[in-house]
Amino acid sequence: MTFKAPDSLAEQIAHYLAERIIRGELKERERIQEQKVTQALNVSRGSVREALLILERRHLIVILPRRGAQVSELTPHNVKSLYALVMELYILLARAVADSWQEETDLAPFLAIQQRLQVSSQREDIHAFVQGSFDIMRAAFPFSNNPYLQETVENLLPAISRTYHLALERRKGEMGQFLATFATLLQAIIARDHGQARDLLLGYGEHNCQLVLAALAER
Repeated sequence: MTFKAPDSLAEQIAHYLAERIIRGELKERERIQEQKVTQALNVSRGSVREALLILERRHLIVILPRRGAQVSELTPHNVKSLYALVMELYILLARAVADSWQEETDLAPFLAIQQRLQVSSQREDIHAFVQGSFDIMRAAFPFSNNPYLQETVENLLPAISRTYHLALERRKGEMGQFLATFATLLQAIIARDHGQARDLLLGYGEHNCQLVLAALAER
């Protein structure tokens, strides 16, 4: 593989490696050797090193003294901790959208994403579905106008994506459950009902967390 764009080579390498981790092609505790990545992708070692730091910040790898980089573990404790934090961040985003939208056209991006998710669900395209689900959060960023919230969510999305893939590979029917929750959440946002939006997101987070934990137990 050859990367041509000159603006963010490290980000491209990080994305490539992240996709392999998220899909399970790179296993937990598997070492990621800088030299092998450099040779396989025909890029500089410095760019690979920078990419690994990006992946560490996104919680997909750990870099250990004298042992280098390896894929981070998905443990029950890590999964519970991740969902506990991420759901609170999602609640902040939902509140921002509910408080800030003025006209129906403001919500058009969410409706467009909803349609794409329905297509992905019908095709049982897990990867496209997961990517689309995160487009919801990104569509909410302008409403929050909070760069710290945006950066935190972006750094956590790859780790969440990894858990979504793990759960959906075993239970594809959960895509329909997500769509139903999202449709109800949109109605709560339109009604500016903060309480209902929070309850929906907390319930969804707990449900999905339990799915991931069950998937971990089945491995």
